[in-house]
Amino acid sequence: MNIKKRRIICGILVTVFLSLLLSACGVNDRQNRETPGAPTGDIRQQSREEPLPKVDSTDEPEDNKGDDNSGEEAQKPKLPEALGAEEGKEPSLKVYITEESQVKDMKFEEYVAGVVAGEIKNDWPVEAIKAQAIIARTFVLQFIEEKGQSKYEDAHVSTDIEEAQAWNAGEVNDTIRQAVEDTRGQVIVYDGQFARTWFHSNAGGKTATPKEGLNYKDEEPPYIQVVESPDTGEAVAEDAKNWTAKFPKDKVIAAMNEAGKPIKGLNSIAIGEQGPSGRAVTIKVDDTEISAAELRLALGTTDMRSTLIDKIALEGNNVVMTGRGYGLGVGMSQWGAYNMANDKKSAEDIINHYFKDIDVVKMWD
Repeated sequence: MNIKKRRIICGILVTVFLSLLLSACGVNDRQNRETPGAPTGDIRQQSREEPLPKVDSTDEPEDNKGDDNSGEEAQKPKLPEALGAEEGKEPSLKVYITEESQVKDMKFEEYVAGVVAGEIKNDWPVEAIKAQAIIARTFVLQFIEEKGQSKYEDAHVSTDIEEAQAWNAGEVNDTIRQAVEDTRGQVIVYDGQFARTWFHSNAGGKTATPKEGLNYKDEEPPYIQVVESPDTGEAVAEDAKNWTAKFPKDKVIAAMNEAGKPIKGLNSIAIGEQGPSGRAVTIKVDDTEISAAELRLALGTTDMRSTLIDKIALEGNNVVMTGRGYGLGVGMSQWGAYNMANDKKSAEDIINHYFKDIDVVKMWD
């Protein structure tokens, strides 16, 4: 090969090499300059105060997910085995009707409608009723998943208020039917499990932890947190907002004995430990401390209306208490839901205000 040809070939090789080198540098430069300052996660993560529930969603932010699996199906729990139902299909329930002393077969949504009518007024704002329907549906599925069946033989659940939820088929009207239909199959889940959907009448401005309101012994669910609750207003019954109760000393002594904290006399009474919401966790009677939630049950929950006590004192032969709110204070406040619905909030807004970082999934069509 002569010198001229060699020079031509060398020139071509150098040109090719330089072209490749410049091309690689250009790619690297584009990669380094692409979308400067872009957020590293879904922009919805930037506002988590009241996140919308994710019904059948597959693209929620990573830190909103109940588990490490991606997609709604990974979060959806299976129907309880005791129901013997096909996944994705509305189950039937065996319900023990306490008023009739018999078990009845009914479709799941029919039972939910009766529960909603028993637990909330049928002329309330529809979005509050929808929230109650989602809670009611979740409540019974979690109940059956945990217990397997009712304490009444051959039944999944009962209308016994001491066991489960109230039930009043006679109060089901078109508003309740529509609320149940609009939320058909929807339940609250956390970490792939049915949530514990506690609720109550009035939180007195702030909801409680399970330990405060229920003397809950297990690890407290992370989705139940202390939140501000809009429980006041002209429409709210006065005795749901503020209450005063007077108990004879003998009744308090009997209640202490019933609760397994026997005392012989009663010379002093005061709030002991208080929880994050300001509720009494314990009450000190002389030198004996008792769970405030247990004392409330023993004294009667329609008299000692909550554990959000402002004052407790011994006055002569009576114990006098004043407090706020009505009910255990855990989970959704019904009067809070009422006011939120009147303030144009949706059922989804209400659920996500009272239950944090949960998913709402549709179990059947």
